[in-house]
This record gives sequence, structure tokens and C-alpha cells, in this order.
Amino acid sequence: MTATETPDVLAPAQLGPVKLRNRVIKAATYEGLSHKSLVTKDLVDFHVAYARGGVGMTTVAYCAVAKEGRTDRHQIYWTDEAMPGLRTLTEAVHAEGAAVAAQIGHGGPVASPKANGAPALAPSKHFHATAMSWAHETSVADIGRITEAHAEAARRAASAGFDAVEVHLGHNYLASSFLSPRINHRTDEYGGSLENRARFARDIMRAVHDAVGGRIAVVAKMNMDDGVPGGFWLDEAIPVVQWLEQDGTVDALEMTAGSSLLNPMYLFKGDAPLKEFADVMPQPIKLGVKMVGKRFLHSYPYRDAYLLEDARQIRAAVKLPMILLGGITGKSVMDLAMREGFEYVAMARALLREPDLINRLRDDEATPSLCIHCNKCMPTNFTGTRCVLVDRTTTRHATWGTSAGYVG
Repeated sequence: MTATETPDVLAPAQLGPVKLRNRVIKAATYEGLSHKSLVTKDLVDFHVAYARGGVGMTTVAYCAVAKEGRTDRHQIYWTDEAMPGLRTLTEAVHAEGAAVAAQIGHGGPVASPKANGAPALAPSKHFHATAMSWAHETSVADIGRITEAHAEAARRAASAGFDAVEVHLGHNYLASSFLSPRINHRTDEYGGSLENRARFARDIMRAVHDAVGGRIAVVAKMNMDDGVPGGFWLDEAIPVVQWLEQDGTVDALEMTAGSSLLNPMYLFKGDAPLKEFADVMPQPIKLGVKMVGKRFLHSYPYRDAYLLEDARQIRAAVKLPMILLGGITGKSVMDLAMREGFEYVAMARALLREPDLINRLRDDEATPSLCIHCNKCMPTNFTGTRCVLVDRTTTRHATWGTSAGYVG
């Protein structure tokens, strides 16, 4: 790509059928701001802040496709009761000139059986050390039901006014756990060979595309590697994204890494906030984090654009539009992504610190990000996701649990 062909990251762009005012996407970060699986004013305000701050699109995180797929007891899933609030949210974001995506998926072995009142599901029976419980093997009937649930979630997202759905195929959530040879020990058509392990993810993407293709954009968020020995790695990710391209079911790819089940810090890089995680956990998990947390929450050196090296290999393997995630902190890194052939960038922690960073970068490209990658924002998703270094009132309201806290 020549210099004259390199797109301006802050200029309007097309994502599938959707026109974006720029190429910057607020990445999905679980907000911890829904209540009883319904939208609250806090959740609306959270996304309006990024829209007002200049992003092209913001992403509502972890909207589960089924009740048993939630990772938190307050997490949104696609009920009739949730729809009015979701419409209010999309209308509020649109009023600020931004687009809005819904991240849809099934938590699988990462789901919370206690909160959901139902066993977690995995490709094969799997012990979840954090939840101290066994995930049940997903039946073929479950696979069909959950595939259709993704399609229905996408249809409902379009009905609620979302401009895109981001299908979660990463982090060892259910579809990702099927891709992982470490977790998937099946001997049927969904286990063994890579083609078999990828069958579920491909079926999900076909179902979503058939449900909404052409009406709203469809993004796949998929691991390049799990960050654990014996897991899914880049050499297998490349053929899977090539199959997705051949299937014609995806408008853009967002490549990610790490396992929420086995190695959650692998995605984030930077410090592992062990004390802060322990502080928000109930017993006996709190004690476990204090005693053995270092074995589970590893620290990795941070650098800007830290997923670029691997994502570059995916970029070379497919012609699909791609979103670069991981260490996008300022205009110079965004421009690097454009020069490397990526069509969009996704930001999370830098925007948690400064929701208006994009507007300020538009005014002054040299504006530095204030994010220090301490990762202390991560444990706040239990109390309302935020940057702990910003002095502002906590986002949880005393009105929650009453009608005053809900919207729609």
C-alpha cells in the first residue's frame, strides 16, 4: 500500500452496509452497568460518553445469546423485556453521531453457573477452577439451539437499532473453546481435526449472516492464540479466518488473544492487579486469588500495538477488512495500523481513561494518551467499569433495583 492509498483513520469509512464517521471503534469492555439483565441509565451514559467523545462506533459488551451463557448475573440477554432499553441506548448513541454494535456470544465454560441457575457448557466436560464447578459437555441439540440463538440475537439487535453485531469467537467462550484442542476432546463431528473444531464457529457465523446480512454489519472477534500450552494458536487461526472469508459471512475481523478461562491477562499486557481483583471477589475466591493468583493472573510487558505482529500474519492471509486491537493509544499508532493494511482500530483502556480522546486527537494529533496500562480498570467491571485514576463519582447509582434506574 502506497502512502497515497493509506486511509485517514479519522475520516469517514464504510463497514459492510454501515457508514462510520471515522475508523475508530470503542472495543467491547464488559461495563458491569446492566441490572437484572436490563439496560440502565448508567449503561446508556457509558456509551454516550464515547459517542460524544468522537469514536466512529461503540460496542455494547457481552450481550449473551442465552440465559445460561451469561458470565454475570446482571448481564443482558435478548429478552422481550430488554428490548426497549436497548432501543433507548442505540437512539442515544445515534443522537451523538456515532454507530453502535452489540457484542453477542455464549460464555460456555466461562459462564457463571451459580448466577444462571444452570450448568456451564463446554465442548467436553471441564472443571472451572474459578467457579469451582464442572462445565457440562455441550450436546448436539445444544449446539443447534445455541446456533439459532445467535441468529435470533442478531435479528433482535437489528430490530433494536444496532448498526452491527460483533460475534464473540474468542477468549475461550463457547465457540472459542470448541476451537481449542486443550478444551475440546470430542470425538464427533465437532472435535478432533481443525475443520471439525471450527464447525460450530462457522455455523454460528452463517446463521448470523443469514439472519441480518446486508442490513447491519457482521464482525467476528476471534482468537489468534489462547496463550496457553496445548490451546489454539496462530497456525490454526489462519486457516479458520480463510474459511470464514470463503464462507462470505463476515464484514470485518477483529483478532484478539488470551483465555478468560485459563490466562485472562494474556490479552491485556501490563500489570496484573492482584490486590484489586481479590478485593472485589467473594470468599473463598478472594482467598484463592491472594494465595495462588500469580499462577493465574500473569503480567506481560506492555508495548503499543502489541497484537500487530501476529495480526499482520492474518492480514497477509485474507482480504477481509480487519480491525487492529491491542495497545492502540494515539494517532501515531493508528496511522501505523493504517499503513499496515488494517481498515479500523479498536480502543478500550485508553478511552476508559479519556472518553473524549478521539475529539482531542482530531484537534491535536500529538495528544498523548494518559493510560498507564495498570489494568486496575479490569476489576471494576464488578462495580461499574471505569478508570480508577479518574476522580469522578462511581457509576453505580443508588436507584438501581427501582424503576428509576432503568431506561426504555
